[in-house]
Amino acid sequence: MIVSMNPYNGEVLKRFSPDEGPALEAKLCRAEQAFQAYRRTSFAQRGQWLQRVADLLEQRQADYARLMTLEMGKPINQARGEVKKSAWVCRFYAEKAASFLADEGVETDARRSFIRYQPLGAILAVMPWNFPFWQVFRFAAPALMAGNVGLLKHASNVPQCAQALADLFLDAGFPEGVFQALFISGSEASALMADDRIKAAALTGSEAAGASLASAAGQQIKKTVLELGGSDPFIVLESADLEQAVQVAVMARLQNNGQSCIAAKRFIVQATVADQFFSQLCQRFQALNIGDPLEETTNIGPLANAQILADLDTQVQQTIQAGATLLCGGHPLDGPGYFYPPTVITDISSQAPTYREEFFGPVALGFRVNTMEEAIALANDVPFGLGACAWTQNPVEQEQLIDELEAGAVFINGMVKSDPRLPFGGIKRSGFGRELGRAGILEFVNTKTAWLA
Repeated sequence: MIVSMNPYNGEVLKRFSPDEGPALEAKLCRAEQAFQAYRRTSFAQRGQWLQRVADLLEQRQADYARLMTLEMGKPINQARGEVKKSAWVCRFYAEKAASFLADEGVETDARRSFIRYQPLGAILAVMPWNFPFWQVFRFAAPALMAGNVGLLKHASNVPQCAQALADLFLDAGFPEGVFQALFISGSEASALMADDRIKAAALTGSEAAGASLASAAGQQIKKTVLELGGSDPFIVLESADLEQAVQVAVMARLQNNGQSCIAAKRFIVQATVADQFFSQLCQRFQALNIGDPLEETTNIGPLANAQILADLDTQVQQTIQAGATLLCGGHPLDGPGYFYPPTVITDISSQAPTYREEFFGPVALGFRVNTMEEAIALANDVPFGLGACAWTQNPVEQEQLIDELEAGAVFINGMVKSDPRLPFGGIKRSGFGRELGRAGILEFVNTKTAWLA
């Protein structure tokens, strides 16, 4: 049984029966049948349906936001923003797909030669709970506009969101079978890669989940796009606008209750301004409202489940025991719900067992450095490479940071964020492949060469 539970109070909201045997087979057959017709639809028709999805997202914003908040604890104002952003990515690809995938002429010795982009078929999408709508749409919008069909294996703690998304595509007019939700386990999702009807897969989630899916896909010679963990640096040099940097640091770390792959997690600050930065960061952290995520005044809601809370606290205690300094927070809150207060830890030893780990919750790790070169070396000294941001008014430093930071994205004087117009993805153990932008729609197509004598 798949259970939807409210992390604020532990209430069971709904139960879903998993797709087993005939039920799963029926969905796979439906996807294959749908693809044979859907692949021949025009960009204009696909775009019309996707624009309708965007319309419905905007019309139902309050309902979808409440559903996300109930299932995974996201503050309600952030949930509304997620629905709005999901509509944006739909409109972006509805308008841009035809030009992104238009035939491209290439001059050769042939009478005519060109590149044509064609869909692959059914794409399996294994998606996480932390952004239960946005993560799905940044896969689905380009994949469906390219002519593929989607099979969503959503995280097990957001089954109502999964069903709502499947219903939404039908309500918008997409043919039956073009986008479906599969209620299966992670291991069953990996096993599906052996099915000839599944042509490729995308996964956003943990390193372990990504390795499992990619391994299964590799055995079948099938493509995957992986967006995995991150331990993003937030570098502050002495020329930075410190007040603005601190203000942005709060949201950069605590968005989605700190449960974001691209949240700033390691705050690497030049020693001349470090005391001031960390003091102000703690003051702002302690002023935030923690409580019911459905309340408009709540800044921090609960973590998604008990295991995440326990794992995060274990990491914090291990870090402190290894000699780090706790400036604020540092212990789970009493009462119902999986609450952890905004926490700042500094002076972390490279010998601490948690030094290179990702902290998935509202915990900021503080480091002091003397030079920009030290900051870059420290920023790169982790197995991840998703995003990075740095604060400096010096143009020379800005260029060096962009050039030398090992990450899929570098933001200068601003928070790392995903944008439909820009490619998104990581390097090292943060994954491979790209979502969003033109690069995102090219991941799941056959780049076909045509040559005419």
